[in-house]
Parts: sequence; structure tokens; C-alpha cells
Amino acid sequence: MLERLELPAERRVSTAALVAGVLGVALAGWIVAIQRMDGMDMGPGTDLGSFSFFLGAWVTMMAAMMLPSALPMVLLFDRVGSAQRASGRDAASTGVFVLSYLAVWAAFGIASYGLYRGIQALDLGFIAWDREGPIVAGVAVAAAGLYELTPLKRVCLRHCRSPLHFVLGGWKPGTSGALAMGAEHGAWCAGCCWGLMVSLFALGVMSLTWMLVVAGVIFGQKVLPYGPRVQWAFSAALVGLGVWIAVDPGGVPWLVQPDMQPAMEMKT
Repeated sequence: MLERLELPAERRVSTAALVAGVLGVALAGWIVAIQRMDGMDMGPGTDLGSFSFFLGAWVTMMAAMMLPSALPMVLLFDRVGSAQRASGRDAASTGVFVLSYLAVWAAFGIASYGLYRGIQALDLGFIAWDREGPIVAGVAVAAAGLYELTPLKRVCLRHCRSPLHFVLGGWKPGTSGALAMGAEHGAWCAGCCWGLMVSLFALGVMSLTWMLVVAGVIFGQKVLPYGPRVQWAFSAALVGLGVWIAVDPGGVPWLVQPDMQPAMEMKT
């Protein structure tokens, strides 16, 4: 009985190779991010550089931060897709699904870059760090914390943690189907994590330390067994951090004070 429950040896090898591949891409993303972003953290309001530089850095960051937490969904998609192909049905490769998923996060980054440039063009002096900047950053982080307790967050997180109904009930065949499913899952994931990404921008989008912290929170929420049960703790921590930044930004560990850092040229 137990033997029939086990995956065939060929399937186990394929699954192991997929796990290694996804985690390998994530690891490569971290290595590239460390090489390109080391020493570039200028805290809240970090200059994003040229569009091409930011987009390349952002996609690399998303591969590093998001792929480990997306791995259960990737494995599920691959398993169902393999079953579809074995029965003679049309199913695209898992790679198409992953690329579509990352494309959603690339679109999120493009929108964020456009918003950043729009705010910059308005030349709002009050958001300077030596004026109301700490309050603005603190409010952004605290708002991200409050979002963690909203119904929309719960729905999106539930989908990310338990996507079986999505795959079995909404399976779409072929390459177009894999693209659509990857984009849809990416949209759910963005709905789950956009507040945390806002907090990353508020803390310093080029900060490797905060990038690691946010990635850890995302992984804990989406993968670890008790993630949803401690959602209130994540929320309280973000709200508390936001208040701390607004009241005493100099006392916040790992938070770079923008006006104390020399301007640095973006690496290429």
C-alpha cells in the first residue's frame, strides 16, 4: 500500500530537479543582488536610477525574494501539468508559468517606478528626510502593517497557501493557459504582498538587510505551518516599526539616514 503512494522514481528525480532549479534561480538572484546593490542603500527615498537599471535590479530581487515562497505552487502546477501530458492533453512547461508569474512582479515594479518618478516630479519639499520624511516613511510602513489584517489580505494569503482549488478548478491548457495561470497566481501574490513591498520602498529598496527581512516575512506567511495564525504579530511589528521610524528614525537598527549618506552612482 505504501509503495503505491510513493511517486515513481523518475517523477521523484524530476521533482528534485525542479526544486533545485527554482531554488538555484533564487540563489542566483541573491548573489546578483548582493553584487549589484552592495553599498547602495541610501535609506528611505533611495534614488532608483535609470529605468533599465531599476527594472533589471527589481526582477532580480523578485526572483530572489518570491520564488522560494512560490515553490509549492510551482511544484503543484508541474505535477498537474505532467499528469495532463501523460494523458495526452496539452500542457505547457512549468517554466512558462514561472516566467508569467515573474512578469506580474515586473509590472508591479514598473508601476512603482512610474509612481516614484511622478512624486519626484512634483518636488514635494515636505517629504525630505530633514522635514516630514520620517513621518511619511513611518506612515507607509504602519499602513502596510494594518493591511496585514484586512479581508483582502486574508483572501490573497489563503490562495497563496492553498492553491489546489485554483489549479484543479481553473486549469487552462497549453502555453496560453500557463501564461494566464502564472499571471493570475502572480496577481494573487501581489495582492498578498504589496503592502510588504511598500514597506521595503519606505525602508530602503536597495537595502539588502531589509530585503532579506521582507523575504523572510513573506516566506513565513506563505509557507510555514503557523503563518496565518501569527498574522497579527506581523501586523503589530510593522505598525510598531512605523511608529518608531516616525518618532525616532535614528534609533531604528539597519535604517540608513538619507541625509547622512553621500550620493552614489548606480552600478551597471
